[in-house]
Amino acid sequence: MDIAKKAGELLLARPKTLDINTKSSDIDIVTQMDRASEKFIVESILAKRPDDGIIGEEGADRPSKSGYTWVIDPIDGTVNYLYNMAGWSISIAVKDSQGTLIGVVYSPTINALFTAIRGGGSYLNGAKLACNDPIELNRALLATGFAYRKELREEQVHQFNKLILNIRDYRRNGSAAIDICHVAAGIVDGYYEMGLYEWDRAAAELIATEAGAKVSVHGELTIAAGPYLYGKLSEILLG
Repeated sequence: MDIAKKAGELLLARPKTLDINTKSSDIDIVTQMDRASEKFIVESILAKRPDDGIIGEEGADRPSKSGYTWVIDPIDGTVNYLYNMAGWSISIAVKDSQGTLIGVVYSPTINALFTAIRGGGSYLNGAKLACNDPIELNRALLATGFAYRKELREEQVHQFNKLILNIRDYRRNGSAAIDICHVAAGIVDGYYEMGLYEWDRAAAELIATEAGAKVSVHGELTIAAGPYLYGKLSEILLG
């Protein structure tokens, strides 16, 4: 938690000019602050746990000698960060041979620190979380995001059209990790998105699961919701 908070402090001290480079597409960007955040997080971890493994979005890759691996997204929601828009987050998870053990998602601009330990529940700023369940599809407030790759966006158009006339409404936050954590907190009822990577969802998936939600990955598609709504969403999105 301390590392995530200190990374948040580093990122809040944003420079006047951001150096922007692209990754998987012209709209998938990385800035010098993504790299600075990952460097700080990795160095902080290895200073205390030099035998642990690292998987980082911006290239940190180190095999584990201890059986523990840290999965890091130094800025989840870089486009939000670029536009100085609230809601970006830092996502840090620790996994072992059984899966994710610890998850932390911190969004300083909305004063939200989500945490979970496997088997120990999940929390928002120290308050225990529980997802909304049961929720009927026609009363569901859903979160989603849009992939950077054109072919996935084309599929997302079909998904949107299948659901828009049958749900309460959509919300678009800009950080997949925060969207999944919002399912855990009952801020939204469900979430789905195409094109996530392990660092996008590792911490948030544990946080949502510990709050009673069901989270699954089907190829490029991630779905998260309370068990009842999860079934309804899966029928439509996977049907």
